[in-house]
Amino acid sequence: MNTLNDLALTIAARAKADPDSSWTAKLLAKGPEKCAEKFGEEAIEAIIEAVKDNRDGLISESADVLFHLLVMLQSRGVQLNEVLAELDRRQGTSGIAEKAARHKG
Repeated sequence: MNTLNDLALTIAARAKADPDSSWTAKLLAKGPEKCAEKFGEEAIEAIIEAVKDNRDGLISESADVLFHLLVMLQSRGVQLNEVLAELDRRQGTSGIAEKAARHKG
């Protein structure tokens, strides 16, 4: 998890950079909607690689998905530790039970 935490910190730092000097800053400057769109594109590319059973492609696209997820979170002011806390909260709960609880609340 240190790699993801480090990446989230790098993205937060680059959010303050000049968009002409940083891809991350450029993407964030385009707004949360563009960040979400880019995340979606990368997710679709990962799905395609999974369906094609292209292991190397899936690994590469999954890295892109994680990067763009963190950028999207940054664009909306959501920190990685908040997402990790939610995962911790769900740990030990069956996926079926967790989904059922969401529909009741």
